[in-house]
Amino acid sequence: MEINTIAAQQLNKRPTVAQTIQQSLTMAYRGLLKVRYTPEQLVDVTVQPILFTLMFTYLFGGAISGNVHNYLPIIIPGILAQSILTGTVTIGVQFREDMGKGVFDRFRSLPIARIAPLAGALLADTIRYALVTILTFTMGYLMGYHPLAGIKGIMLVSVLVICFAWCVSWIFALAGVIGRSASSVQGISMMILFPLTFLSNAFVPANTLPSGLQWFVKFNPVSHLVTAIRELLNQNVIGMDFWLTIAGGLIILMIFIPLTVKAYMRKA
Repeated sequence: MEINTIAAQQLNKRPTVAQTIQQSLTMAYRGLLKVRYTPEQLVDVTVQPILFTLMFTYLFGGAISGNVHNYLPIIIPGILAQSILTGTVTIGVQFREDMGKGVFDRFRSLPIARIAPLAGALLADTIRYALVTILTFTMGYLMGYHPLAGIKGIMLVSVLVICFAWCVSWIFALAGVIGRSASSVQGISMMILFPLTFLSNAFVPANTLPSGLQWFVKFNPVSHLVTAIRELLNQNVIGMDFWLTIAGGLIILMIFIPLTVKAYMRKA
């Protein structure tokens, strides 16, 4: 009886900020352990950047830029943005799978902050985004791409694109929380992501597209991200698109953090 009373008190006790951070880090470590035992989860962030870099470079290089070498400054930033944003879909699918298997019901019975599993999963995903960034730049270097900005520019671009991807991951985290199945979450997420990534300036210059599409490409946030990456890497310049990308990420956070947390708290 006494043990049950103590357990009930622990469950009702509100964790401190320090405890919440520690518990979120523990949940992030759990996410990394899942990758260790099921490494096929990393296929989209390991094989895809390599495959897409080779495929799109040799497919479009001659037609767009005359040769592969001249196309690398255009395609590498595009592949980086496309691959890292595609990786954000995984957070929603994994969330839906865990909730469907009752994993979050077990978390609810533990004396931890209710937000810790959500925060931990989003934190663990930044490792995936970093892996995409490293592999894309490595492939570009092996193919002959040497950015004018050097290491400092590459580091700044890496921080920018990882942070923007983390912001976008909140959109798909919401889809995972409210979705009915993992397959439906993945299908809806891809329907959102594919037009944003492929109907952008990631692979071809916007002025080569039909006039009806150019207006969409112009206002597409992915186009601003790709342009910011190109300006930083190829010209060593922080232009307006850099700040528009940051502003876009902050707007996404302002909208989707409250929506995701509210929906999650209803089910957690």
